[in-house]
Amino acid sequence: MASGELPPSKKKSGPTTICSLGDDLLCEVFLRLPSLPTLVRAALTCPAFLRAVRSSPKFRRRFRDLHPAPLLGVFLDVYDPGMPAFVPIRRRSDPDHAAAVRGADVFLTRVPDDEDDGESDSLGWSGYYGGEGDRAGWSMTGCRDGYVVLVNRGTKRAAVYDPLTRSLHLLPAPPVEICEDPEEAEVEFHVITSEEDRRSLRVVFVCKERGKVRVAVFSPDTREWQISPKGARLQLQDDDSGTLVNGCVYWASVSEDAIHLLNTATLQFSRMVLPRRMRRMGLKVGQTSDGKLCLACASELTLDVCFQRADDNGVDKWILNRTFELVDDIDKLRLQFVDRFPRLEVVAIIGGIVYLSTFQVEHPSSSGCFLSFCIETEELKEVCPTTNSDSSYPYIMAWPPVLVGNKVSSLG
Repeated sequence: MASGELPPSKKKSGPTTICSLGDDLLCEVFLRLPSLPTLVRAALTCPAFLRAVRSSPKFRRRFRDLHPAPLLGVFLDVYDPGMPAFVPIRRRSDPDHAAAVRGADVFLTRVPDDEDDGESDSLGWSGYYGGEGDRAGWSMTGCRDGYVVLVNRGTKRAAVYDPLTRSLHLLPAPPVEICEDPEEAEVEFHVITSEEDRRSLRVVFVCKERGKVRVAVFSPDTREWQISPKGARLQLQDDDSGTLVNGCVYWASVSEDAIHLLNTATLQFSRMVLPRRMRRMGLKVGQTSDGKLCLACASELTLDVCFQRADDNGVDKWILNRTFELVDDIDKLRLQFVDRFPRLEVVAIIGGIVYLSTFQVEHPSSSGCFLSFCIETEELKEVCPTTNSDSSYPYIMAWPPVLVGNKVSSLG
């Protein structure tokens, strides 16, 4: 040992920094971050942080359980047909949330105009709607898992767009032979994503026509539509739009006192009995914070919610019903209405949050409010003011692909 040199046991160790922590400890630190936008900023600080987040599916599941994905804003269908408007959620005290809102292409600028979409209507849908000159253009039909879904009413082409990553998937029109009379058909597009990585996705097309429902699935490998030989006869109204929950599309049919569902994995149809108390117009299907199926509908300023829970035999049944009187809660928010007694309409139920919009019967053109109600805490919040629109779509930030390490194929 050289003179003046300390023995190995007495050597001074350097200071421990966050960069010297292992992946497991880093993940424990990241779990204490307040939100998904903050995690994105932290993970992109250095390669070691990004590697820790990418390499652990367990961490991603734990983070999602602890920190629900934030609502970035609301798309409003005020120009239908046409691109939707967007109302952002402003949180000046949260710079990471504000950065996520600023970075999103909420004007959907990458979605092409009709004449620039790069693909003609070779399958003949536009022929049933007056030809090329009368195309209705793009209309928004859904918003889920970070994707905005737009449909061209004339050509029946769909655009699946992620405003945050600017990833755009333009789908060819489904085969026109899926419908007997395309002029009478009502159509829906549902995007099914992988829980682990939403870049892996499928698109299910549903054609509703005179009580008959047919389904086609878009294959990312062949980039072709495959018509399912299975179909069903369902008594659905034109405005009975399906809701995708846990891999199934649900339609609440008040006229039949039933809920029809399509399993998007097997393409099998089935039905369940609608709870007596929920047999009302305006009923919405969604899920609780723990992923259970639930129903919600509003009557004036009262909200009714029904849950599915397992009975003693482990069978899921509608066994919990709750009624929330929201008159006092709305008064506490000091919302300004022209009507003395505005009404509520359920927009969506996502992760145990019921999103509501206000409607003024006597002054339907007046502005309103977009609200959120947490089923678990029974807390009503004002989200943002809105203008009058036929439809509104909450835009919730999805888990960014940059935070997922595995490679998958996509539609692009």
